Amino acid sequence: MTPAELPLEGITVVSLEQAIAAPFCTRQLADLGARVIKIERPDGGDFARGYDGRVKGLSSHFVWTNRSKESLTLDLKQPAGLDALKRLMGRADVLVQNLAPGAAARMGLDHESLAPIHPALIVCDISGYGSDGPYRDRKAYDLLVQSESGFLSITGSSDEMAKAGCSIVDISAGMYAYSAILAALLKRGRTGRGCRIDISMLESMAEWMGFPLYYGFDGAPPPPRAGAMHASICPYGPFACGDGRTVMLGIQNEREWQSFCEQVLGQADLATDPRFDSNSRRLAARDEVHRLINARFSSMTAEQVITLLDTARIAFGEVNTIAGLWAHPQLAARGRWQSVQTEQGPVPALLPPGHTTARFDPVPQLGEHSHAILTELGYDGAEVSALKAAGVI
Repeated sequence: MTPAELPLEGITVVSLEQAIAAPFCTRQLADLGARVIKIERPDGGDFARGYDGRVKGLSSHFVWTNRSKESLTLDLKQPAGLDALKRLMGRADVLVQNLAPGAAARMGLDHESLAPIHPALIVCDISGYGSDGPYRDRKAYDLLVQSESGFLSITGSSDEMAKAGCSIVDISAGMYAYSAILAALLKRGRTGRGCRIDISMLESMAEWMGFPLYYGFDGAPPPPRAGAMHASICPYGPFACGDGRTVMLGIQNEREWQSFCEQVLGQADLATDPRFDSNSRRLAARDEVHRLINARFSSMTAEQVITLLDTARIAFGEVNTIAGLWAHPQLAARGRWQSVQTEQGPVPALLPPGHTTARFDPVPQLGEHSHAILTELGYDGAEVSALKAAGVI
């Protein structure tokens, strides 16, 4: 498949985006061939550009979520900047925004204002809590919504809660925005009309909390915080081996427990021991189950443990490091690594899951495409220079 044959080729997305949720959504659209024009402030741009300098001096968050986009700087507080953006809307299929609550509407960039002028436009608003309700105007960041959604209450050890190690709320909201936009494009293909999409970070995480919610249904106790162990399945978690490496294993049913006892622990009688012969009994005796496993694994290397688990057809995974993930043999074998250009040179990037080809255009410099986009909109050289002199771009 050539870039011209990517499924979203010909679709133009304009994004008033910052941080992670909206940029992660629009990067998925760019991966599939959409033209994504990222609107940034002239005085620094998307603040995620300054999160860190871990990728050859560039921000890890920004490099991750912004390849294949065009950067147009506009000061939207100046009438000339807002006018340029409204001209651009005449060429857009999709508008995505995750500005502060109410900011887009105050500029006339909400669906209600735009739909009479651009009836085919799809407008996707991403916010912490949605467009109405008592929390509508609250600022929302990833960790705050991890907390508000109840995620922190079930994550961590019995002594201390812990946040997710990645931006799980932003990722969930970004992916729901992405899938909703794809559905809206399909619907527009039938009806010719756009629509409004209202994505709430809280609602995205509440959906992902479905198992704990139902586990604690009707006032029942929620899943306990169990560290890296599974809260309701035993044994399911990390176990240290004699060489210092750690293997994560999971037993899903009694057939697997029997095989594990016979072929891995070397104690077939444990499978029918009344203390351990059901998942609920193993949970009640979790400390003893773990003692038996630790005693066995401590005498073996990780490779020996993995060989036994593989033979017994027990699900497992080694507890990997970030360096180990970069070098993961499965990703290499399936050719998942590509290269993307940045202003500091090429860096590796993963093909998006489910796809064997995608767009891998560079991560844009701030305002890199401003002149070209404004020229496309009909501004002449003198007008572009005047906008630059006035600090509009």
